[in-house]
Parts: sequence; C-alpha cells; structure tokens
Amino acid sequence: MFRSIGLKAVALAAAGVLTLSACSSGEAATGGASESSGGEAGGLIAVITPSHDNPFFKAEADAAVAKAEELGYETTATSHDDDPNKQSELIDSAISAGAKAIVLDNAGADASIGPVQKAVDAGIPVFLIDREINQQGVASAQIVANNSQGAGLVAEEFVTALDGKGKYFELTGKESDTNAGVRSQAYASVISQYPDLELVGQETANWDQQEAFTKTETILQSNPDIDGIIAGNDTMALGAVAAVEAAGKTGEIVVAGFDGSPDAVQAIKDGKLLATGLQPAVQISELAVEQADELIRTGETSEPEKQSIDCVLINKDNADSYTLFALES
Repeated sequence: MFRSIGLKAVALAAAGVLTLSACSSGEAATGGASESSGGEAGGLIAVITPSHDNPFFKAEADAAVAKAEELGYETTATSHDDDPNKQSELIDSAISAGAKAIVLDNAGADASIGPVQKAVDAGIPVFLIDREINQQGVASAQIVANNSQGAGLVAEEFVTALDGKGKYFELTGKESDTNAGVRSQAYASVISQYPDLELVGQETANWDQQEAFTKTETILQSNPDIDGIIAGNDTMALGAVAAVEAAGKTGEIVVAGFDGSPDAVQAIKDGKLLATGLQPAVQISELAVEQADELIRTGETSEPEKQSIDCVLINKDNADSYTLFALES
C-alpha cells in the first residue's frame, strides 16, 4: 500500500524550489535492496525522466537537480523519451559513472524492472518518481502523486460542469504507464454514477498533444453533438482544446485534463479548459533526492518504499494562485 502524504500549498522560493511539508504516518522503514553502511554526502546523482519538452517532466528534473546540488551533489539530467532501450542505456551510463543514486521517472512499469534491478545490483539505489513499476522490493522508494484521488476531483468537476448529463469522450495515456489506467479508472468510477452521461468513445493519444488534436478532430466529426472531453493529462487536453477551438466550439464543449501544467492553467484562465488535477511534481522530486541523501549518508531511509502525494484541483476559482506545479498560500 502507498503511504499517503497530504499536499500543503506554499509559495515557491525565489530560486524556484518548492518547500512543501509532508504529513508522516506509519512506522519508519528502511530502504530497498541498496542499503549500505552509509557515508558522506557528495558524488553523482543521476536524474532520468521522460522528455523535458513536457513542462511536467522538466519541472521534476529541474527540482531534483536543484535539491541535489543544494545538498552537495553533482548531477546529470537526461531523458529516455519513454524509450525503454534508451532508459537502459542511460542507467548503464549512470552505473559506469559511479552514481551514488538514481532518481528515475521510468519508461514503463514492466520494462523498467530489469534496468532498475541492474542498478541496484551494481550498488546504486534507485528512487522512482511519478510512475511506479510492477514490482516491490527493488527500488528504494516509489513516490507518486495520488492519481486516483486527483482524477476523482477532476471527474467531479467535469460532471458538475455538464450538469450530470450529455455525451463525452475520453483520451487516455500510454497503455504501458500505470498512471494512465489509474486515472481512467478513477474518471469512470465517478462519471459512471451518472446514468445520463454517455461515454461515446475512448482512445489513447499516448500523452501526445498533436495526436490528441488529430483524434479530437475525428471525434468531433463523428460526434458533432458531443458535450465534453476528459483527458488523462494536460498535454492531450490542450490538443483537444485546440481542436475544439478550430471547430469553433470553445465554450460549447467542456474539456478537462490532469497534471497542473502552466499551459493548462493559462487555458483555464482563458476559459478554454475547465480544470486540471495538480500533481506536486517538484515536491515529489525533492522528496526523492532527500531520501537518496539520507540513504547515502546513513545507510537506510526512514520512509516506506511506496509513498503517495495528494493532488489538488485547479479551476477558475484558484488558477490565479498557481505557481509552477504548486499553489501559493
């Protein structure tokens, strides 16, 4: 089970580093298979994420690098572009470079198990952020947003905006990403309670904005009377927003997303997007680096492997309080 950590909204410091506190519960636990006797802080922490072209992944990478350097480490920040083979090569490079720890937003729940195990076998602890893998006891930590809770908030806002009736379409993420399934299931668990809301179709757009734009164009042609589109992330939601705008239906079709990206929040302010679920990307990255530092220095971690951070709904009521993947207090 995940340990749930409630998100407290605070302002970003001038350096752009998020200082969110976490509510601890349960007994302290040691880290995963890479425990050691501990030592001094310092050395290399390798940060590996999906493409930095996505503001969410860039924010988490930048936050991990900033926190690691603040704690006295050298860093590398690379992207696997959701390619498991490239991810394996980057992990090999981190091993060859003698990294003290790896912070990883992985390229597949199943495909990443082997590469993570390889790093651990080389004595390098791995701290997973944002996405979990389908095996416990390998990574020292798996720290993710509470996707089910956050998607439930978005779905409730979506239902309210549609007055509990109408036709809607869902754009889902990559099938290899566990977050895609969790969010979709959470959407369905809420929306299915409203019998007058009809799901007319569900397709993956693979987290991609252009693919979402193209698929939304097709959706609008085959379902001209559609009332809403709910997407598994903001990138796809923004693709849908662009297609809706191109069809001259902004304000007629409700679109909702998930992640809490800056562009999505601007679309909310512009009246083009209903809402998004804010994932605390910066906080998650910082927690991973802090726990890596603890393991490097003491030989153990005080947190359980699985940790879950609550999300926050962003809509027109609080969009003006948004900073980078956080809310000002």
